[in-house]
This record gives sequence, structure tokens and C-alpha cells, in this order.
Amino acid sequence: MRAVGLHADVVVATSRVYQTTCTLVRSGAEAFCIDSPVLPDELEVLPALAEQAGFTVVGLLATHADWDHLLGRYAFPEAPLGCAETTAGRLINEPGEAQRKLRAFDEQLYLDRPRPLSLPSAQRLPVPGKIEVSDRELELQPADGHTVDGMAVWVPWARVLVCGDYLSPVEIPMLHPDASLDAYLATLARLEPLVEEAEHVVPGHGGPIDGTRAAAILREDRAYLEALRDGGEAAKLPLARRTGEQRKIHAENLRRVG
Repeated sequence: MRAVGLHADVVVATSRVYQTTCTLVRSGAEAFCIDSPVLPDELEVLPALAEQAGFTVVGLLATHADWDHLLGRYAFPEAPLGCAETTAGRLINEPGEAQRKLRAFDEQLYLDRPRPLSLPSAQRLPVPGKIEVSDRELELQPADGHTVDGMAVWVPWARVLVCGDYLSPVEIPMLHPDASLDAYLATLARLEPLVEEAEHVVPGHGGPIDGTRAAAILREDRAYLEALRDGGEAAKLPLARRTGEQRKIHAENLRRVG
């Protein structure tokens, strides 16, 4: 796991698996943990990383309900979980889904965890809206399209945007079976002014990037999705993301919009 400080109040850890990001945000004596790393040893050292940086984690935030973003309870078992109402609804409507996918992942890689994943009822946060962290506020924006749920988190005093599974430097836009291409484009439109203001952007996969690179990725993703909507087969993958795995995702996207 790699960890990097983006600001005195923001530290990002990037998992060795899927390059999933976990963001620690602090204000005063309180901190939130947004999303999570994936591997057991990464989750084990996360509290020590937070303590060493002077972050006292009082709550967890999840950008969306995909299992690899919900593992913060392993690191901070007493911290309550907050998420968008759409994400809370998805967790209710898909009982045990995250646990089943985590178990399948662990079995494939022969991984052991100290206990089953516990996901108690999540606090439903106002999205769009704000949430207090000590004497400051995080701003929350809807971020659906990749999945039917989700939120992005803007840290205004640090100019950091934590955007969930959007604007990834390693992954093309991925449409889940029940997701919406038009909703994805609408999310990009909502994120665009924040990207223009951001010094750093933290995508769900790929590690933190600067605002300029994020703006370029946003333009590439919009062009890809518009081509996917208008012609399908004519949609070209962004040059830096033309790997074999991304071509598989593209094939699934074609099937879902076709």
C-alpha cells in the first residue's frame, strides 16, 4: 500500500489490489476515512498510519456500495458508516452482496480475514449537501452512473475532490448492469467545475492525480461515453487505457448499451 499526503489534512492510501484508494480527511481533532484499501494487511496497518499522521478517525464514508470500498470497518470497527441515501438503499436492497463478493475474492487469492465483514445500518447523508467534520464542512455531490448509487466528496479547504469510481487514470468508464450512461455523463458534468477548482483529485482506482490531469481524463471519458451512446462500435478507448482488461470492460459496455 502506498500512502501520500496531499495536504496537511488529507492523506491518501492506495491499495496494491485494483489500486483502490482510501482517503483520510482531518479537521481539528476529528477525521473521516473515505472508502478503503482491500488487502487484510493494508487494513491492519491503516489505524497506525492514521495515528502516525495525527488523524483521529471518528467516522467512515463510502462513495458507493461496491464491496472494495466498504472495508473500512476492519480498520475502524467502532466508527459509524455514512453514505448517500442511494447507497444506503442499495445496501438494504442487496443484503449480503458485499460479503459474498468479498468472500469470493478472498477464496480466489487464499486470503484470511480476522472476522466476517460487518455492515451495520448506514447513516443516510444529505446528497447534495454537507457534513461537518469538527469546525469545517465536507461538500457532497451525487455521483451515479457507474452504479445506481454514489456520491463525491469535495474538501474545500484542501481543494481535494474524492470522486469514487470516476476519472480513473487506469480504468475506462465502467457501466454496471443497472447503471445509466446518461447518468454517468450527468455526473461528469457535476464534477467538472470541482475538477477545475481542484488541486488534487482522488479517483476510486489509480491513486491521486492533479487537477489538470483529471480534467483531461474527464474530457476523454465524456468523449468515450458520447461515442458509446451514439455509435457504440465507433467508441475508442483513451490511449493510456487500451489494455486487455479495459477492452473487456469496453466489450461489456457495448453489450449493455446495445
